[in-house]
Amino acid sequence: MIGDFQTGIFSRPLMTKGILLVACFVLLNVSSFAQDDSAIDIDSIEIPEARLPLCFGFSDVSDPRALAICDALNLKQNVKARELSEQWLRTAPVSPAAQFALAEVLFTVEGNMPRALFHLNRAEELTGYDTLEQAFSSGNVQWHYLTLSQLSYVHQLMGDQLKSLEYLDKLNKIYGQDVESFKGWPLIKLKEFDAARESANRVLLTSDNERERARAWNTLCAVELASLQPIESMSACDRAIDEDENITDRSNDYDTVYLTNASEVALSLLEIDKAEEYLDRATRYLNPDSVADPWIYKLYLTMNQARFDEARAALDRMLIWREQQDPIVGVMNRAEHFLVSAAFLLLAGYAEDAEKLTSTALNQPDRNGSYSADNAQKDAYAALLNMMANRTEYQIQLENIASMDIIGALRARAGTSKLRFNAWRAARRAGSLFADFEVIQNRLRPYAPLDVHIPEWIEPEIVGLIGTGVMSSILEQANRNGAFQLNSGYYFSYKTEIAALTNDHDMVIEAGQNSLAQLPQQAVLLRARVSARMAEALWEEDRAEEALAAFESSLRHDPSVIRRLGMSIPVYIEQQGSDFSKLTANYLLQSPRFHKQDNGLQLVVHSSPNLSICLNSRSGDVISCYTVNAADNQSSEWNAQELTRLFHTQTFGLGYDISKAQRSILLGSSVILSSQIYGNQRQNADTLLNR
Repeated sequence: MIGDFQTGIFSRPLMTKGILLVACFVLLNVSSFAQDDSAIDIDSIEIPEARLPLCFGFSDVSDPRALAICDALNLKQNVKARELSEQWLRTAPVSPAAQFALAEVLFTVEGNMPRALFHLNRAEELTGYDTLEQAFSSGNVQWHYLTLSQLSYVHQLMGDQLKSLEYLDKLNKIYGQDVESFKGWPLIKLKEFDAARESANRVLLTSDNERERARAWNTLCAVELASLQPIESMSACDRAIDEDENITDRSNDYDTVYLTNASEVALSLLEIDKAEEYLDRATRYLNPDSVADPWIYKLYLTMNQARFDEARAALDRMLIWREQQDPIVGVMNRAEHFLVSAAFLLLAGYAEDAEKLTSTALNQPDRNGSYSADNAQKDAYAALLNMMANRTEYQIQLENIASMDIIGALRARAGTSKLRFNAWRAARRAGSLFADFEVIQNRLRPYAPLDVHIPEWIEPEIVGLIGTGVMSSILEQANRNGAFQLNSGYYFSYKTEIAALTNDHDMVIEAGQNSLAQLPQQAVLLRARVSARMAEALWEEDRAEEALAAFESSLRHDPSVIRRLGMSIPVYIEQQGSDFSKLTANYLLQSPRFHKQDNGLQLVVHSSPNLSICLNSRSGDVISCYTVNAADNQSSEWNAQELTRLFHTQTFGLGYDISKAQRSILLGSSVILSSQIYGNQRQNADTLLNR
C-alpha cells in the first residue's frame, strides 16, 4: 500500500521573511578575532538572517490571540491551546482567524477531522474572496490562504478527492500558488492514472524544487504499479526517495514514507530481503508526524516468514511507535494497527481479541487519504479477518467443549451459534466488497502494491467468499494479464484452495506440489496452508505416509493453520491405563482437532512422573508436547480437562502468554490522551526504538 508523504498544511510560503539582528551572535563572531592583531572590518562579518518563530506557517502573524495559541501548541500545552481557541471564537464568532485557529487545534491536536472541517467551512464562508485584491484589502489574506490549503488536505484525508482538487485550483487561481505537485495523489486515489502521469511529468519539466519533484516521482511510481504487469524499473520509485537516485544514502533514513514505499515496491517485485532492508532503515528514527509506521510492515513480513519471536518484538515496537504519533497521524493509520495486531493474535490463539480488533477497525471512520488503498479495501480486509476470527474462536470453543461435562457443554454450545452467525455475516460483507472484478483481479497480485496489505497466507480465504467458479475465471484472466509473471507459485496456491473447496483431491495434490516447488522460501505461512490442504487430500487418497509428512510440515511452520481451517488430524493414542490417561484420551478423541486412525500420528498421554500430552511423528519426533504438575487437590477429571485445554492452546497457537492488559492496549488509547503525554514519552521512545 503506497503512501503519500504529504502531511499537515502542505505549503505555507512565508508572506514576509522578517529580519532580526541578534547582538549576542555578533559579539560571538567578533570575539573570534580577539587574538588577531590586524584590524577588524565589521562590514566583512557575515551576519545570517534570523527568522521569527512561525505561527501557523507564517512569520508575520501579529494577532496576540493567534500568537498565544501558537505558543501553547509549540510548548505542547494542548489543553491550553484548545481553551484559548474556543475563548477566541466565543468572543469573535465571525472572525475567520478564530474559526481557523480552532479548526487547526481540532485537526492537529485531537485528530477530529469532521469538527475541524465544520470550522474550516465557516472560515471560508466568512471570507469567500475571489481575487487576491479582495483578500488583501480585507486584512484576512493569511487566514483565507490557510483555510483553502487546509480544506484541500482535510478533504483528501476524508476521501473527497474532487473537493481536494477544487481547493487546489482555488489556491492557484487566487494566489498564483503552483499546486501541480499536489494534484498527483488525489488523481491516484480517483484512479485517474493517465491524468496523474501527465501532472507529474509537468512538474518534472517545470520545477526545480526537490520536494515537488519527489512528489512527482512518487506519483509516477504509483502509476507504474497500477498495472498488473511487474514494473520494468524501480527508477521512478527510487527517485521519489532521492532525486539523485542514491537510495543507499543513509541520510534518506529519516524519510519514513519514502522507505516504506520502496519496501512495498520491492515486495511487488518479490525482492523480499531488500524490502525488509528498507523497513529496517525506516525503523531507526522515530517519525511521529509520518503516516507510515514501518513496524506494521515489519510485523507482517516476520509473520509471513514464521519468525514469530521477531514478530512479537515487532508488535511491541509498533505499539511504542504508535503511542508517539501525532494525533492526526494516529487517526489516519489506526485501522492498520488494529488489523496487523488482529492477524498476530489470530496466529497466537487469541481469536476473541482478534475479533474485537477487527470489529473496531470496521466501525472506525476511514481517514486514509494518504494511502493508495481505498476505504472499501480496508473494510473488505477487516471483514475478512473478522470472519476468520469468529470461525477460529468457534473452533476453540469446540475444543473446550470436548473436555466439558454434559451441562457445561450444552451451555457452551448455546454461545457458539452466535460465533457462526457473526462469521457468516462478516463473510457476506467481505464477499460483497471483494466482488468487484477489477478489485479482485488486482488483489490476486502477490503483494499488490496499491491495495490494502492483506498477508498472502490470508488471501486464499477470498476463494470461499466469492465462490470457486467465479474465482477460477478471475484467476485465469489475472494469470493471462501477467499478475503471476514473477512467480507462478502464488497462482498454484489459489488453484490448490479452489480444488480443496471442490473436493478435487487429485488437483489439490498436483497444484499443491507446483505451488510448493515455486513459492519463495520466505512465504512460510502460505506454504504451510498449501501443505495442510495437501495433507487432507493425500489422506483421502490413501497416501498415508505423504499425508502425515504434510500434516507435520504444516504444524511445524504454522501451528494455527489446522485450527483455522477446521481440520482434523489422524492420530492413534498411547496411554498408560490410569483413570487420568483414559479420561484424557477420551477428551482428545472428542476434540475436532483429532480423529482415531491406527496409522496416524502418535498422541501420547502420560500420567507420571508428570501429566503430559505429546503429539509425535510416526518416527517419534516431537511435534508438540505439554507437561504440567498434577494438582493434588483436584480430581483426575479436573486434571484431565485442564491438561487437554492447555495442550490445545499450546499445539495450535504460538505459545505466547499475552496478558489481558497487553491485549487491551492493542485497542489503542484516546488520541487526546496521546497528545497530552506525547512530549513526555518521546524521549523514552527514541531510546527504546534505537536499542
